[in-house]
Amino acid sequence: MNKNDLKPSCVFEQFARINQIPRPSKREEKIIAYLKEFGESRGLDTQVDEAGNVIIRKAATPGYENKEMVVLQSHSDMVCDKLVDIDFDFDNDPIQTYVDGEWLRAKGTTLGADDGIGCAIELAILDSNDIKHGPIECLFTRDEETGMTGAFGMKPNFMKGKMLINLDSEDEGQIFVSCAGGITTYIEFDYTKEEAPAGMTFMMASLKGLTGGHSGDDINKKRANGIKILTRFIYMEQNKMNLRLASFNSGKMHNAIPRDGKVVFAVESSKVAEVKADWAAFQEGVREEFHVTDKTMEFGLTEEKAEKVLPEETGRKLIMAMQGVHNGVFAVCQDEALNNMTETSSNIASIKTSDNKINIVASQRSNVMSNLQNMANTIRATFELAGAKVEQGDRYPAWKMNAESKLTAIVVETYKKLFGKDPKVLGIHAGLECGLFSEKYPDMDMVSFGPTLRDVHTPDERLYIPTVQMVWDHLLEVLANIPEKK
Repeated sequence: MNKNDLKPSCVFEQFARINQIPRPSKREEKIIAYLKEFGESRGLDTQVDEAGNVIIRKAATPGYENKEMVVLQSHSDMVCDKLVDIDFDFDNDPIQTYVDGEWLRAKGTTLGADDGIGCAIELAILDSNDIKHGPIECLFTRDEETGMTGAFGMKPNFMKGKMLINLDSEDEGQIFVSCAGGITTYIEFDYTKEEAPAGMTFMMASLKGLTGGHSGDDINKKRANGIKILTRFIYMEQNKMNLRLASFNSGKMHNAIPRDGKVVFAVESSKVAEVKADWAAFQEGVREEFHVTDKTMEFGLTEEKAEKVLPEETGRKLIMAMQGVHNGVFAVCQDEALNNMTETSSNIASIKTSDNKINIVASQRSNVMSNLQNMANTIRATFELAGAKVEQGDRYPAWKMNAESKLTAIVVETYKKLFGKDPKVLGIHAGLECGLFSEKYPDMDMVSFGPTLRDVHTPDERLYIPTVQMVWDHLLEVLANIPEKK
């Protein structure tokens, strides 16, 4: 298969154009301008709100004027991550895609199919003149990946439709009808660095090549977290010898499992050989522990130039807190209808060192808001005990399943008609903007589905090409079967 064979061509053509436009989260000005020009140049009612959300309205095709208005929704930003040895500027360079068998990938970077492929589907519908549909609104929200600020900032009257199809799911054949809520926790250790004691050697332990992944979709897959792995080693060594922490850097996005990292520390020069032996033994144990999920991890240990270190007590308490803090699945859903889906989790997402601060970001998710708060409180308490400043924000609500959803029934029945099998109706542990929409539009009937993606939020992100045609056919069948207004 080559790029000329990608079907439906109308969708992949739009996706190729989108991938020429830089669209990092919080820096979506170029894609917003493109969407605005796209709608206006076709004579469609196009609006951009104060939050940077774009909505483009298209009238019904003849004979479908009395159908209920449907909102098709995707987010316009993308997670920007790349391999450490790739030179790439996400603010200016186009994503370079290639076909790998039945998968579409990018060269060393995230692909942007989350959620560029959803945007491309919407644009293909707006650009068409032969699709049967009632009145539609195509909504492109801003900054979904780093705070959902577009959905947070949307006014309650921006959308007119009463049915919404979110195109931001990642498993074809799965219809999502609920999602987790979330909280982001920001941790800060303040200090004044000092000279290391005499007779110490500086070393850097590094880790790369982990699988990583989405902290919602992949948190239950026992993938290695680069921050937690490096912490484990430093914790063991500081309990054996005089160890002084100098810096710790790992992770980028609040919603991604860290794939690499580096920690610089100093030990008494007489202990260097012991540290090297411990590191060799440690990495063998970690390789065995994650031999299924993280087959390509690479460990490094080098001696470094001398630099200043954190105060002894600050470094010790920071590592103790990082060792003790919860990471991964905390609870599974008790509701049998949700089939033991992950209910509550936390991901230690990033740690960054500057001259006088270490900043840590962790994200908590849950479909049960009381346990979401419990999880967030657990993270807060752990770091406050270590003397850190802790703030929590970017809270977004869960989307509760609507057992009486008419839209869900239509989506399920059209899927069975097209493909001769039942789709799976599920909740998702990832956060979707549907949770925020459900607060501002309490009567909105919503579902979420999309083509199959794997390893989103990493440079291994890939799109399973055959499922795009399936989702396209399914969506058009849904639009043709939307009921008339009462």
